[in-house]
Amino acid sequence: MGKEGKSKDGKGGKGNFQLKTPKGTRDWQGEDVVLREQIFSTITDVFKRHGGVTIDTPVFELRDTLTGKYGEDSKLIYDLADQGGEICSLRYDLTVPFARFLAQNSTQNIKRYHIAKVYRRDQPAMTKGRMREFYQCDFDIAGAYDPMLPDAEILRVIKEVFEGLPGWKGKFTIKINHRKILDGIFQICGVPEDKIRTISSAVDKLDKSPWDEVRREMVDEKGLDPAIADKIWEYVQLKGGREIVTQLQEKPEVIANESAKQGLEDMALLCDYLHIFDVLPQLSIDMSLARGLDYYTGVIYEVVTEGSAPKVTSADAAKKDKKPKKSTDPDEDRSNDPTLGVGSVAAGGRYDELVGMFSGKPIPCVGISFGVDRIFSITKARNTEQVVRKTEVDVFVMAFGGGKDFTGLLPERMETAKTLWDAGIKAEYTWKAKPKWQKEFLVSEKGGIPWAVILGDDELKQGKVKLKELSLKEGHPEKSGVLVDKANLVQELKTRLAGKRTLPDRTVA
Repeated sequence: MGKEGKSKDGKGGKGNFQLKTPKGTRDWQGEDVVLREQIFSTITDVFKRHGGVTIDTPVFELRDTLTGKYGEDSKLIYDLADQGGEICSLRYDLTVPFARFLAQNSTQNIKRYHIAKVYRRDQPAMTKGRMREFYQCDFDIAGAYDPMLPDAEILRVIKEVFEGLPGWKGKFTIKINHRKILDGIFQICGVPEDKIRTISSAVDKLDKSPWDEVRREMVDEKGLDPAIADKIWEYVQLKGGREIVTQLQEKPEVIANESAKQGLEDMALLCDYLHIFDVLPQLSIDMSLARGLDYYTGVIYEVVTEGSAPKVTSADAAKKDKKPKKSTDPDEDRSNDPTLGVGSVAAGGRYDELVGMFSGKPIPCVGISFGVDRIFSITKARNTEQVVRKTEVDVFVMAFGGGKDFTGLLPERMETAKTLWDAGIKAEYTWKAKPKWQKEFLVSEKGGIPWAVILGDDELKQGKVKLKELSLKEGHPEKSGVLVDKANLVQELKTRLAGKRTLPDRTVA
């Protein structure tokens, strides 16, 4: 629809069509895009530091590729309309497509990263980074190696990413568990084999719901014996450091279970490696962490921070309001719902059998997925005083002068900008033949551009230009700028720019 068909309320003239993005999606612009790019850059730098190579896969997959991989979350997959031919769905995550990639290409070993959009028909909460279209940044190691070595490096990658993000150092926790320990505990407690996965999904809700609610779901909705549920609670409330592993290894009934015993041996070895990598201070071994996806087979982990958990539980909310007005509309945005938190900002684990589901030849894999939009929402909230530039321009080329004889020096400004571009310096100038110098300063100030190259008739006749750092305060000896030879402008700028690289390119001091 052209601009002429749009009214002030965003509705077009034909059929009263409203211009808007679909629920759970948004447009990105301005400072938000800049901040998100910085997050991408930080994550990508860590991936490359650890030898990652990138791949790309289609945004949609054959529906059969995705079926049966996500447990109860399978209902959130976006199915595409049957238009004849192949039946497809939008990808739910990047892990299953990666497993399909490995099986299809007979790839046995790879350390890969993939940054792309995924799609989930979940109830949105936009301001909390809960969207239906969002970016994931995945790092996975595929191949047969000695136990827990790739797992330890993945956890080291997590630490480096969050310590590299602005405002995150010391403000995140890596919760970790092991599927074999959890499965062993369920077996010890007497959970029927056919209920282990569904009970596991219930346990995974303990980070946002009280035990009473989770127990009610286990017993009333999933038919678990109440005594078994109470025994599960004795184990799943355990959390702490590596002492949790020792504590469980000292229980005879736990060590007698082969699954739990193997999982605890893995965790003990992993803790030794994480001590070397200095990751243990960020680690919380949490027996309630279950991760609902069906494909995990070993260690599982997620990263949480302040804001991950809801402000109040649904039970607390119900006490305050005996008749809570909870919408049943699955499309309604829940940004203002205090019972909903941001959730985990990264999650992953080991999935040794997923590739084998496609090829019949298992390839051990372990990985992590960073939820960029959730990370973005928290990072933005934590850095409200930081001014972010919308562009990376370092230099504004302007002309100083006035009166009827002032030409605006357009050719000279264009030539200077070209010289700077040729040297790889990010520069701009005003697209006006005779701009007012006051407006030029206003444009550069509004854009947070740190430097100005000022051209004047008299200076140019002497082969000179003025170089001015725009953020200097009154009284600074170079507040009015310094004259430099035009022939030396590039070298002078590069030297001065190099000396100011103490902040990210697009962060204004």
